[in-house]
This record gives sequence, C-alpha cells and structure tokens, in this order.
Amino acid sequence: MTALRPHAEEFYAEELAALAADDDRSRPPGWRLSPQAVVTYLLGDGGKITPKYVGSRRLMEVAVATLATDRALLLLGVPGTAKTWVSEHLAAAISGDSTLLVQGTAGTPEEAIRYGWNYARLLAEGPSPAALVPSPVLRAMETGAIARVEELTRVPSDVQDALITILSEKTLPVPELNTEVQAQRGFNVIATANDRDRGVNELSSALRRRFNTVVLPVPATFDEELDIVTRRVAQLGRSLDLPETTTALDEIRRVVTVFRELRSGQTDDARTKLKSPTGTMSTAEAISVVTNGMALAAHFGDGVLRAGDVASGIVGSVIKDPVSDRVVWREYLETVVRERPGWADFYRAARDA
Repeated sequence: MTALRPHAEEFYAEELAALAADDDRSRPPGWRLSPQAVVTYLLGDGGKITPKYVGSRRLMEVAVATLATDRALLLLGVPGTAKTWVSEHLAAAISGDSTLLVQGTAGTPEEAIRYGWNYARLLAEGPSPAALVPSPVLRAMETGAIARVEELTRVPSDVQDALITILSEKTLPVPELNTEVQAQRGFNVIATANDRDRGVNELSSALRRRFNTVVLPVPATFDEELDIVTRRVAQLGRSLDLPETTTALDEIRRVVTVFRELRSGQTDDARTKLKSPTGTMSTAEAISVVTNGMALAAHFGDGVLRAGDVASGIVGSVIKDPVSDRVVWREYLETVVRERPGWADFYRAARDA
C-alpha cells in the first residue's frame, strides 16, 4: 500500500541523497548534511532540488544556525505560515527522521515530553528499563536527533516546563530508576507556536530563554504567495491523482487575490479599504481551497478548475463568524468583485454559494 502522505525524508529521499553525496562541507556532529546543504534543501537550487520554503534565505540560515548550537529553535507566526512544514523538513534534512513529534494540545501530559510506563510490566516487575515508555523527545536524546513539539503554547504551562531541564542540562532524570538519560550530540528541539490561537499558554521566561525565536511572516508579495500555493497544490494533486495545475492558474490567481485583499484590509491597488474577517485567511487555507476545488473539478466536472469549484471553499474560509463575517463577505462581493473586469463568473458563483 502507498502512504497518503509520506514523511519528508521519504518523499524527498532522492534529493537528500544527492545533496549528501555532493556535500563536502563540515557537518555538525550527528547531522546528515552541512548547514549550507540544509538551507539548499529548504530553498532549492534552481535545478534538481525543489524549494520547500519560499521566503527569506536569511531566516532559514538563522534557523539552521540555531540548531547547530546548544539553543533550541522556536518557529513563531500566525497560522498558515508554514511553521510545521519548515520544522518537518529541517528535521528530515538534519536527522533523516521527522517523526519524533509531540503534538501540543490543552490535554498534552508531561509523559509526552518526558516518559511514561507500561503499567502491566510496571505492576509485574516494578520500575525497570523494559517498563519505561520513552517519549519522542527522549528517543531523540538517545539517538542524537531532532525532536519536534507542535503548538507549544497550547501545552499546559507546567508541562511546558518539563523542557527546561532537557534544554539547559541536556539530560532527563529518571528518578524511578535512579538514573538519567544524557542527550547525544546532534540532539535539539524545534517547537512551533502561534499567537492567534485561543487558549494560548504563554511560555515562562525561563523556557523562552532557552529558545532562539524565528518569526515566519506571511508571504510578502503576491507573486511569492502565488508560487507557494501553486507548488503545494501541485504536490498535493500528484498524491491525490488530481489534474495538473497548469489549467488552473487563473483561478489560483483569483483565490490568492481574494485572500490577500481580505487579509490586508484593502484591494491590491490600495484604492479601496476593506473590512477583514475574523479568520486568518492564511496561505494554508488558500492551498486547501484550491485543492478542494481541483477535486470537485476532477470528480464532478470536466477536470478544469473553474470559479464555481473554488467559490464555496472561499466562502467557507471567510465566514467563520456567521454574523460579522457574512457582512464582510457580502460587502467585498458587492463593492470589489462585482465591479472587477473579468470576474463576473466568480461573482455569480460566490453569490450562489
């Protein structure tokens, strides 16, 4: 059987192998690639190495350089700025394993960061190494790999602080066994967080000091965001056997335009001020809208992406609050979309949706 979404180190195995074969620069202990090669893997080389992140090279250089030190990396940004995507590819390029992951939620227990126990063996044998269940962070420490903690600010504060000793001392005490686990060279942590989530638990100053923070911004230009959406839709389309995106560029441009205008609160020409919806209108949501539209076109249309295929997805992304967002959307349709040349089909489809 074929995995629906292979891990980065599996999907891009050929690119990683090619970079490793040609990589003659020095590598930090435990790293599969040199820092320069990791950045090339992320940003592409204009040839065989495809871009995984479209944005500032300097940001990626700072992120990679951080992981080569004893400081952990915190990727911060609004939802949909590729924090998870970047963390996965950093772990894949550095350690060859992006699966050592803790998913942060309001219910994440301390065992997810430290360790737990196989209670059947614990009751039968008492505390023993065989009864201990290592967390992804503990496994990363033992193997000298990168551990990932997603949505760190959603984790309860007392659980967050379990990372302090790990990041400062590079050890994890196991008092039940009267021992400790020492991190092997190459170990580090990449955490992601956003400041737009409800129920955020702020990091303590002690924990924040142990991270270098890199803020991932929303795409700066229209062309940059269009490139990101087109590339990701093409990748997702191949895995889902959807039509090629070459026939969808006009509708992708339209989706990106709508998202950017509503997010910024003004039209692209800066002539008309707009109200912004309560949602983030992120690039990730734009990718989802186009991918869903491609599926509609493939399975219920003629395979060509049209305005009607993306209109309902855009409406669903905009209207999170059924009262205030509906007003924002209706005003945008009537004052901007209705008067825009060449957008009559989208206007009709959006009104119907």
